[in-house]
Amino acid sequence: MIELTERQEKILEIVKKYGPITGENIAEMLNVTRAALRPDLAVLTMSGYLEAKPRVGYTFRNGAVENEIRKILNRYRVRDVKSVPVVVKETCSIYDAIVALFTEDTGSIYVVDEDNFLTGVVSRKDFLKATLGQMDINKIPISVIMTRMPNIITTTLDETVVEAVRKIVEHEVDSLPVVKCFIDENNEEKLQVVGKISKTTIARLFLDLAMKRFEGV
Repeated sequence: MIELTERQEKILEIVKKYGPITGENIAEMLNVTRAALRPDLAVLTMSGYLEAKPRVGYTFRNGAVENEIRKILNRYRVRDVKSVPVVVKETCSIYDAIVALFTEDTGSIYVVDEDNFLTGVVSRKDFLKATLGQMDINKIPISVIMTRMPNIITTTLDETVVEAVRKIVEHEVDSLPVVKCFIDENNEEKLQVVGKISKTTIARLFLDLAMKRFEGV
């Protein structure tokens, strides 16, 4: 079973009591926007808890735990869907990192030290703030603007895709670095970046599952 967030639990309670119910009505009852609920509703629907019907709304599926779609989703691990990360050294200039960001068409860049262990992450928003300020982006290293460990949300190769999605939704980030953990001679934890899982990764997986399901109908 996947671990649901507090808001997802509330959504299920509402749908059980009032379903069928539209996403707009659920959002109104929770006092949030429809857009804010969209990731939660997607997780609950793809996991088999809810069924979405056009022009009708959401209904609760009594057999959700044993639902076929949920079984399939829980078989997937991050290692099955991860993509290639864009990684730069701490000494890389902000300008060169921006070039890499657009050349590789990515949303975030991961920063590593001289031993190739994760030390930070930089998003498009971070780059925007840097370029709008008075910084000389050709001379200042990316380490100045990056979010540093331990304030980085990560995932591992063996974690379920559903758990990775929960982290993305809960922490409102675009992607997670996929890491392997090592313990150095000082008994300190070091993380090696071996991949990336993003909102695009998840959307592609859901699309693949949907296409396979329709092909079998």
